[in-house]
Amino acid sequence: MTLRLGAATARDIPARAAVPGLHRLVAARWFRPTVRGVAGAVVLVAIVAQVGAGPFLRGLAGMDGAVLAAAVALSAVATAAAAWRWRAIAARLGAPIAWREAVGMYYRSQFLNTVLPGGVLGDVHRAVDHGRGGARAAAARAVVLERSVGQVVQLGIAAAVLLAAGVGLAGALLPVVVLGTAVVVMAAAVGVAWLASGRVRLVLNREAAELRTALGAPGVCAQAVAASVVVCACHIGTFTIAAAAVGASAPPLGMLSLAVLALLAASIPLNVGGWGPREGAAGWAFAAAGLGAGTGVAAATLFGVLALLSVAPGALVATVAAVRRRRT
Repeated sequence: MTLRLGAATARDIPARAAVPGLHRLVAARWFRPTVRGVAGAVVLVAIVAQVGAGPFLRGLAGMDGAVLAAAVALSAVATAAAAWRWRAIAARLGAPIAWREAVGMYYRSQFLNTVLPGGVLGDVHRAVDHGRGGARAAAARAVVLERSVGQVVQLGIAAAVLLAAGVGLAGALLPVVVLGTAVVVMAAAVGVAWLASGRVRLVLNREAAELRTALGAPGVCAQAVAASVVVCACHIGTFTIAAAAVGASAPPLGMLSLAVLALLAASIPLNVGGWGPREGAAGWAFAAAGLGAGTGVAAATLFGVLALLSVAPGALVATVAAVRRRRT
C-alpha cells in the first residue's frame, strides 16, 4: 500500500510542477495577443475553405473613389466624436487633453488597433502616451472608461435594432435576429459574470469614487453616450455603404440588423487586425437572410479595407510622434 501511494505521488510530481509553468505561460505578455491572432487566422482559413477567395476579391473590387470618400468622411466624424468622449472623461478624472492632440492620438490608436492583433493595443498605447505627463492612473482609467461606455452603447443599439427587427421582420431574416439576440444576451451574461467575480468587485469598490467622478455628472454622461451613438452610427453607415457596393440589397431594418451583427462580431478580441469573426458572422448572417454567404464576406472584406484606409492618418501621427521622441 505504501509503495503504491509513493509511486502515485511520484507520478503526480511532474503534473504539479507543470502548473506554475502553465500559469507563467498564460500570464506572459505575448501569450494573449498571440492566441487572439492565431484564433483569428484560423477563422479566416475556415472561411476561405468554405467560400473560397472569390468573395474577398469581390469585396476589393467594390472599392471606388465615392465609396472611399464616404468612408473617410464617416470615419472622421466617428473619430472626432470618440475623441470628444475621451476628452470629457479624461478632464473629469484630472487628466485633461487638448482637442487637437486627442483627435491625433485617437486616429493613431485606431490605426494600431486595426493593424495589430487583438484590436486593443492601440488603446493601451494611447493610455500610456497620455500618462507620460504624470497622471498615469487617470489616463489609463479614462481610456478604459470611454471604451467601456462605447461598448455598452453599442450593445444597447444592437439590442434595440434586433428587437425592432424581430417585431417588424419575419421569414429569412428571423435567424439573423435570433443569432444577434443570442450574441447580445451572451455578451451581457459574460459582463454580469465578470462583474460578479470577487476580484472585480474589489477593484470596482476601490475605483467607485473615480467612476462617480468620471460619469457621475449628468452632462459628462450624456456627452459620452451621445458621442458613442454617433460613433456607432458612423460604423453602421460605413458597413451599409460597403454592403451596397458589393451588390447587397435588403430592407433598411434588415440591413441594420446585418450591420450591427457584423460589428458585434468585429468587437470579439480574437482577430487579426479586426479580420476573422467579422467575416464569419457576416457570411452566416447574409446567408440566413437569403443574400448569400459570399455577399456577406465580400461586404465585410470591403468594410475592413475601408476601415483601414480611413484611419490611415493614424500612421502619420505615429510616425511623427516616433520622430519627435528620437530627437528628444
